[in-house]
Amino acid sequence: MTLDAKPSRPDATSGASSKMPPKAAAPAAVKAAGKAAAAVPAKAPAAGPAATGSLHQRILSDIEQRILSGEWPPGHRIPSEHELTDIYQCSRMTVNKVLTQLARANMVERRRKAGSFVMRSHSRSAVLEIHDIRAEVLALGQPYRYELIGLKKRRSLRADMDALELDKAGPVLELRSLHYAGPLPFCLEHRLINLAAVPQAGSESFQDEPPGAWLVSHVPWTSAEHRIRAGASDAGMAALLRVAPGSPCLIIQRRTWTGESPVTFVRLAYPGEEHELVAHFSPTKEGKAANAGSNAV
Repeated sequence: MTLDAKPSRPDATSGASSKMPPKAAAPAAVKAAGKAAAAVPAKAPAAGPAATGSLHQRILSDIEQRILSGEWPPGHRIPSEHELTDIYQCSRMTVNKVLTQLARANMVERRRKAGSFVMRSHSRSAVLEIHDIRAEVLALGQPYRYELIGLKKRRSLRADMDALELDKAGPVLELRSLHYAGPLPFCLEHRLINLAAVPQAGSESFQDEPPGAWLVSHVPWTSAEHRIRAGASDAGMAALLRVAPGSPCLIIQRRTWTGESPVTFVRLAYPGEEHELVAHFSPTKEGKAANAGSNAV
């Protein structure tokens, strides 16, 4: 048998039932041996843990593969417990344990009376680090893809000088790009590079390597500044991120310097419900003194 529920639209969140094919007859050879056919996904590998493990592990691997490959995108409704029980010819308890395990791993969201849905992964970034977006996406178990939207070399405008904190006008490189996690946009990037400080950037195409990764590997930076705020997506941003206009976005603005020379200014926009920032810190000497003898944290 095959698990053949078709994926919904990436933004689907409705409780519409996934259509499953009617139960197929077991192959003649299997009938002759008196064995039931095992349910495996249509695109399952020929060998591997799912082929030799328990039925619980097989069902778990099948569903994980559909999710991680993007075949079942975020928001897609997973077949119901009853449907999975019928497909895999197993007990409802086995299916329930699989879905519970997936929910604990934050891969599936279980909604009372609605069913189970592929969960949108939440990205976590360190506030005080210059993080690699590609590594961030891969850490979520999603394939990464980068797309350059626009590149223009020009003389800096007043707004560019303010963004880069330049004392005088000069050549800049303006780039716009999209970072993807699986089939969905993950982050919209708008970047200015100060070509007076990084002239070699002017000859790069940035078709294959994102500008942030290129800068980290080519230009040593000595200081950086992060500004973090919430913002509503305008029509253009919403279209690129595939969210509704006015949707909340997490905006990270960053400047970096080499010595006293500004290197780059970047504005990163993330769909607000899918990203969070994390900071680890220790109390100052004053804080330790104030907390001495107290159980408050």
